[in-house]
Amino acid sequence: MNENPSHAARQRGFSISRALIFAVLCGYLVWVVYPVFWVAYSSLKPDAEIFRDAFALPSSDTIAWENYARAWREARFGDYFFNSLLVTGVSVTAIVLLGAMSAYALSRFYHPLGKVTYGLFLAGLMLPVQLSIVPLFFELRALGLLDSRLGLILVYTANGLPFTIFILAGFFRALPSSLYEAAVVDGCSEAVAFWRVMLPLARPGLVTVAIFQFIGIWKEYFFAFMFTSGDAGAGVRTLPLGLANLSLTAQYRSEYGSLFAGVMVVTLPILIVYLLLQKQLVKGITAGALKG
Repeated sequence: MNENPSHAARQRGFSISRALIFAVLCGYLVWVVYPVFWVAYSSLKPDAEIFRDAFALPSSDTIAWENYARAWREARFGDYFFNSLLVTGVSVTAIVLLGAMSAYALSRFYHPLGKVTYGLFLAGLMLPVQLSIVPLFFELRALGLLDSRLGLILVYTANGLPFTIFILAGFFRALPSSLYEAAVVDGCSEAVAFWRVMLPLARPGLVTVAIFQFIGIWKEYFFAFMFTSGDAGAGVRTLPLGLANLSLTAQYRSEYGSLFAGVMVVTLPILIVYLLLQKQLVKGITAGALKG
């Protein structure tokens, strides 16, 4: 029996479309991944080899691991890395915990001012962060928190709460009320029902929010620059500031190997976190889309 010509034409058109989409995605993949790959192998090349042929792979007998050692010690990347790890870890933990509790209360319980409070949090998503710099600067100065890790942690936590509450409120609204009611009937208090029943059910949302907040805070430059620019802030500056200083130094000294090594020190934690938690991230985004 002969195949329908129109059906065969549609099949060929569909195959061509898939092939074209696949080719475009492969091209985009190369466009995104190759710069990271280039920086990675350039960080293992001596400066003379970088200037001689910037795009060539490093030869096995000239791999310059000392670029990382020089960036870690001379450019103080060890101190910057510790500061970023501490500030990011504490900030993300505070954002997720406070955001989860706030989102649960605003989404599951009725209060006359609940919608107003939720609207104020959402308003925080609409305001450019640059507008808050001046009042935050004077407030931190009045509290004695300029040039301190605690000041950065408080700023990052406050800045991350609106997005976190917006995302997690949708997750908590979609959770079945019967689970909460069953926990209360079994004798659980409000706190126990939240921590042991409702919060674990929102795990995809928690992981999604944590990943986004980690990436945003780890690479954040603007707040860190504004609030640790004093002489006392030299010991609490984070990796993006250290990378900016190393970039200026590398341009004057022509030490591009150390600069590329510094870029990899900043980038690797983000890649590792994403690779380890990519399934949870996709699951959380998918669940959030379905709930929305």
